[in-house]
Amino acid sequence: MFGLLICIAIATPFIGGILINAFRKIDNLKVMHFFTEIVVILTSVLVFIILFNRPEGSFEIIHFTKNLSLAFKVDGLGTVFAAMIAFLWPFATLYSFEYMKHEGREHTFFTFYTMTYGVTLGISLSGNLLTMYCFYEMLTLVTIPLVVHSGTREAIRATRKYIYYSLGGAAFAFIGLVFLTVYGTTNSFTYGGVLSPEAMADHATVLRLIFVFGFMGFSVKAAMFPFHGWLPDAGVAPTPVTALLHAVAVVKSGAFATMRLTYYCFGPDFLRGTWAQYVIMVCIIFTIVFGCSMAVKETHLKRRLAFSTVSNLSYILFGVSIMTPLGLIGALSHMVFHAFMKILSFLCAGAVIVCSGKKYVNELDGLGKRMPHIFTLFTISSLALMGVPGLCGFISKWNLATAAFDSGNKLAYVGVVALLISALLTGIYMMTIVFRAWVPGKDFDTSKNEGVKDPTWRMLIPLYTFALGCVLFGLFSPVVVDFFAQIANGLI
Repeated sequence: MFGLLICIAIATPFIGGILINAFRKIDNLKVMHFFTEIVVILTSVLVFIILFNRPEGSFEIIHFTKNLSLAFKVDGLGTVFAAMIAFLWPFATLYSFEYMKHEGREHTFFTFYTMTYGVTLGISLSGNLLTMYCFYEMLTLVTIPLVVHSGTREAIRATRKYIYYSLGGAAFAFIGLVFLTVYGTTNSFTYGGVLSPEAMADHATVLRLIFVFGFMGFSVKAAMFPFHGWLPDAGVAPTPVTALLHAVAVVKSGAFATMRLTYYCFGPDFLRGTWAQYVIMVCIIFTIVFGCSMAVKETHLKRRLAFSTVSNLSYILFGVSIMTPLGLIGALSHMVFHAFMKILSFLCAGAVIVCSGKKYVNELDGLGKRMPHIFTLFTISSLALMGVPGLCGFISKWNLATAAFDSGNKLAYVGVVALLISALLTGIYMMTIVFRAWVPGKDFDTSKNEGVKDPTWRMLIPLYTFALGCVLFGLFSPVVVDFFAQIANGLI
């Protein structure tokens, strides 16, 4: 029964996306918007029904050979990712209705935007590496039309880069799939890993090398250096897409895949304390500092937030690379909390672009008085990303630092230093925007912002919801973190 319900939940956005095209013949976008929102909400309702009645075991859909099959499974890790996207997607879609009337080609946009929801659900509820890999590849294909939506030369160039990076990363991930199929004892995700004892004894060095290949491959979508180049360039896409890419679907799928690979395929005990752990941790620590350093010097608003994402995604990867239960708690904390912080900041930036036409940081002077709702919300997201106590960013950074010190890994201590540097630089590149908007200076010509005002309720309701999430997760985090702890210790 639940296997069928999972299939229906994943298929609903696909079918809905196809049917959205039928509305091309109806000259009424409100009808298409209503249908799209209903499809997304229905999908989310189905997902939460599944998650609150979480079934045991996996559900095989197609069996190819002894070790290869397509299957779904609702375990603790998948529950976190599925719940996150199921909550965020309906609100992001509502925001998109207001934004996309300025972009055009709405039927095409919402067709693929809705389908992407189904693909991301497939990743979160995958029962084995083959199933996750298939949906992972589909995620690249279904988001290509979203990145290239505007059809400009810049968008085409960014899309090509996105394709090259994504397919190249998937090729490396595929190597890991092959080796795990040969040397694994089961094809299902299993906490602690699936490698056979004989393989770990006789082929340890090769398997650790394959792990590094696989981790690097999946981390392309998580924008780890030197595979980060596609992410800032993808900012040419409409803001709902960049928010989708940078906060929820694509980048978090990459981070989620590294968790699966590390904790549920190769196993942390096999990797911890080896050169494989140190190689990926060095890359991650460098990316944390590199991303926020690039954000400080970037003047384009969306690209600045994109480089911020590059840095923050490596916070999640840092938690994964610690390879302890506390490390996974920190990674899960930041995966969820960053989704709220970053989707809020990106969608605020999109509202600024739509309502004022301003895209660069030095153009934002004085906009706080004209757009008080938007810049109040942007200020909340900025403080949360900095890690100010009382907001969710502080909790995830605290969990990551605690895990690093508890691990006894000296390289992890260096990672804590990187987190502190990143917090300082985050304060610089985010609060620069905030101060420009609220305190433009005595000589500022207020007529430059004449006619600019806050957007309508369709944008503001999602934004206030995400801001509320940043506050509630900051004040009442123990309930959520306790759930993460059960997952990290293999109890769920």
